[in-house]
Formats: sequence, C-alpha cells, structure tokens
Amino acid sequence: MESNPKHIKENNNDPSSSSSSDTQNLLLPGLPNDLAERCLSSLPPSLLFSVCHSWRRLLYSPNFPPFLSLYVVLSPLPEKCNDKATSCNSIEFFSLDPISSSWIPLPRPPQNPPLRLVHRHPSFLSRKLPIQSLTVSNNLVLIAATTPQFVPALSCPLAFNSQSNNWFFGPKFSIPRRWCAAGSVGGAVYIASGVGQHYRGDIGRSMEEWDLKNDNWKWEKKAQLRDGRFSREATEAVGFKGKLCMVNVKGSGAKEGAVYEVESNKWKEMPAGMLAGWNGPAATMNEDEMYVVDETRGTLNKYDTENDRWKEVIELPDLKLAEQIAAARGKVCAACANGKRIVVVDVVSEPVRIWMVDPPRGFEVVAVHVLPRMSKQN
Repeated sequence: MESNPKHIKENNNDPSSSSSSDTQNLLLPGLPNDLAERCLSSLPPSLLFSVCHSWRRLLYSPNFPPFLSLYVVLSPLPEKCNDKATSCNSIEFFSLDPISSSWIPLPRPPQNPPLRLVHRHPSFLSRKLPIQSLTVSNNLVLIAATTPQFVPALSCPLAFNSQSNNWFFGPKFSIPRRWCAAGSVGGAVYIASGVGQHYRGDIGRSMEEWDLKNDNWKWEKKAQLRDGRFSREATEAVGFKGKLCMVNVKGSGAKEGAVYEVESNKWKEMPAGMLAGWNGPAATMNEDEMYVVDETRGTLNKYDTENDRWKEVIELPDLKLAEQIAAARGKVCAACANGKRIVVVDVVSEPVRIWMVDPPRGFEVVAVHVLPRMSKQN
C-alpha cells in the first residue's frame, strides 16, 4: 500500500478518469504497448500517476499489477442519528486511493433484500452495535450485523471483489447470527459461536466453514467449541500459520482464548503468552505475522511464536482505544479515536513511520481493511 496521504480528498469519480484525447498514444515511443506495460509495471505507482494521463490510466487498468488500497466500512456520525432509525441505517463503503489521496465510494451493494445494518441505534446512541467484516481472497466480506429490530441482519455473506468491482452473495447461513467470532485462513471463511434471534447453546458452541476455493459453495460444520462463552461479544478470529486464533472478550479484561487447527479440525488451548498479551484488536500479515494493539497502553505489539510472548513495536497515544486493525505489506492500519481517525504504522521502515488518515466527512470508521485497488472498468 502506497503511503503519504496527507490531504485526503473526497471524489465520486475514479481517479483514473481524465481526457481521452491521448487514448491511442503509445506508452513508450518505439515500443509496442504490451512491452511498455511490462517495463512500466516495475516503477512505483506514484511516479506513473504524476507523469502523464496515459500512464495514469495504465495504473487503474486490469493490465497493471494492482497496488494495495485502504477500504473502510463507514457509519454516519452520532449527531446524524438523532430521530429515526432510518438515519442510522446507511452503512457506506469507500476505498482510499493512496496515489491520488482520494476517497472513492464503492459501487452500491445490492438492495434486494434491503441492506439494513445498524451501528448506532437511535435509542442507544452511546452503544455501538457490531458490524462484522473480513477479507479473504481479495474479497471484502460482510458476515454479521444487527437490524433495527435487534435480530441478525444477514441471511448470507455479502462480498465485494476489488478486481471485478462487483458485489456477490455467499451461501446461505444454516443459522443467521450476530455477536460471533469471524475470520479467515487459507482462503476459507469461518464463523463460530454467536447468537441467532435468541441465545441457543448449540449455536454458541458451533463452528462453520465456507471454503471459497471449492466450486460448490456451502457452509460446512466443523468441530464444536467446548462451550458457548464465545458468544459474549463480536470478536475477530485471526488466521495465523494454518490456525484460527480468537478470544472471547475484547480489550484488556479477563478472557479466554482458543485456537482452531484447520488441518486436524481440532480446538486447542491458546498459548499462555499469546492470551496474556491479547489486550485489544488483532490482525495478521499474510497469516504469518500477528499484531495486536494494547488498547490501554497504546502499544502495537508483534507476536513471537518461538518464545510465546509479544514484542513491542511502538507506543503511540493515538493507538489507545483502537477498535479494529488490518495488516498488509508491512503496514498496520488501526481505526482509532472512536472511529474518527485511521492510524497507519509502517512496521518495516527504520525507524517506524506513522501517519494519520481522516475518514470521509460525516462518517465514523466501523472497520478498516486492505485489498488491491479497484480497477477501471471500461
């Protein structure tokens, strides 16, 4: 993901749009365009964007290797939710183009059935209702949420593919749920525990898998949890080295942890050191490096598998009370300041680099994700 978005613009148009007068121009004089594309693909996207219109268009074409962008799930600010529930039902989806520093709205999701996801109910503005989303195989997936009537909002996953710019539905849930643990590992989506319209012990112990690699999409039952204690809160299930790791309580309070081994289809106890340091939102980079934000201390920590402990990467006051994080290609992005700011930490650079990104005006961040940029559709 390219960095340095200092002044973020809101733009209802794709940043690759420009005059088409030079559409037929050669990318590099003296070379056919297919060879020129190979040469230009090795250059930084920010350089291509600044040179000429034809190179800028190439950046967003299916022929150019997609760079990573920040994707956000947004909810109206509380002051917009004063009277009726309808004012709080408009969840929005945007992508931050890191080259042009522009927020770009995603295509509207299908409205049949209508999408009614509540983050702040007008009767309980001080309490946030979870909207659970995740990424898998270059897809942004909505997995669980609540309606204004306080029942599960989704009968099946709703997903957006960043390469086709299209929304699609996943297989129907055997039981729609909310307040579950959700995550992905190895190209498959997992949901565990949670609550349906009412609490049931069998749902609270259940675990199901949707493998996107299989042509026959369906939810397959997996090994059950030993009890229903993971239905207390909506939590992330983090894919890490072929396993799914999760805790049952957010933040720094007392909690229980569990690790699901995908290959053996068995649950195990979470290592003591991993559990002790899991004091905030967590995410993995390429399912190989795990990070957690200690929401009390404001530290970003990396898990040391060999020694079963967390190593501090950086301490930053802006990371206190971080609500959710995503990690990719050397950067960790955190939704902070009660959804009013995104903190980006470059964990690869020496010293560690940090910058802030403001969400589109009038919205708070529900979740952040990192996916390939949307391509220009002709």
